Amino acid sequence: MNPVISVLFVFLLVILNTTVLSIRTVSSSDTCDPANQRDPQSLRWDLITVLINGYSEYRIPLLQSIAAAYSASPIVSSVLVLWGNPSTSTEILSQLSRNLSLSSLGTASISLVRQSTRSLNARFIPRSSIRTHAVLICDDDVEIDRESFEFAFRVWQSNSDRLIGTFVRSHDVDLSRREWIYTVHPDKYSIVLTKFMILKNNYLWNYTCGGGATMAETRRIVDEMRNCEDILMNFVVAEETNAGPVMVGAERVRDWGDSRNENGGGGDGGRGLGSRISSVGLSSRRSEHRKRRGNCIKEFHNVLGRMPLRYSYGKVVDSVGEQGLCEKGGKLMFCDH
Repeated sequence: MNPVISVLFVFLLVILNTTVLSIRTVSSSDTCDPANQRDPQSLRWDLITVLINGYSEYRIPLLQSIAAAYSASPIVSSVLVLWGNPSTSTEILSQLSRNLSLSSLGTASISLVRQSTRSLNARFIPRSSIRTHAVLICDDDVEIDRESFEFAFRVWQSNSDRLIGTFVRSHDVDLSRREWIYTVHPDKYSIVLTKFMILKNNYLWNYTCGGGATMAETRRIVDEMRNCEDILMNFVVAEETNAGPVMVGAERVRDWGDSRNENGGGGDGGRGLGSRISSVGLSSRRSEHRKRRGNCIKEFHNVLGRMPLRYSYGKVVDSVGEQGLCEKGGKLMFCDH
């Protein structure tokens, strides 16, 4: 090969890797400098930015599929994959970045952002690259159908101060032990999970940059627990709105990270993709999971000195139809389908 061409080829490779994989070390002062934030007047209300949290290399094929599906929606401005595993090699991330850039199915770009820290708080860093008021925070193992996603966004547009989501939980008090617990109620909820959470852009700022020493202490608890960043965001929003979140119905949602996939969900008999993906999820350690998250609620309450979480009831659905199940073609499904 001609020496000049060889030098140019190496130079182009360096430029490519630097463009898609450069890790810009952003200090907290830079992150929270108002001068680095976009003018709210320039943000769009009619589009949404998708932030997908990535960590496990096992999930990369699923992550690519999910990112591509979001990019195909006309309401998506851009998709950012926030890679939070510092142990992942540059070679793997280089390939992932190339695959993501090639897999975009619409006008929305897909970008890989290699986080400079494994902290779960980094999911909520305010970013100048976000050009929309609405932000979707989601996991790399949850698939939702396009119609339900776009319906959830419309619900957010009518309730933009509140958290919108499809996966909900509750806080409560164990009277016998006199302590806060994390649980599920059949008729009420107060917490939206980051499996699928739509929120207003400026809540990222409030979480990361607001609240002074009090918020700094709660973020420290998240780092110590390696958990509960979603619960803390619910605290932040409830503190500002004095209102609970909004649960939206969805037609088709697949949670690959749910440990119940090990019982044969997805047709892999618990031995294939679903089993491997669910085994690396935080919530797969179910015996201690609820206890740890209850401890988070207790610690956040102790630091704040109050309980801002508020209950909501019911869920918003896109239509009122027959909810009975009928057998069709050997399968149970809604009778009006």
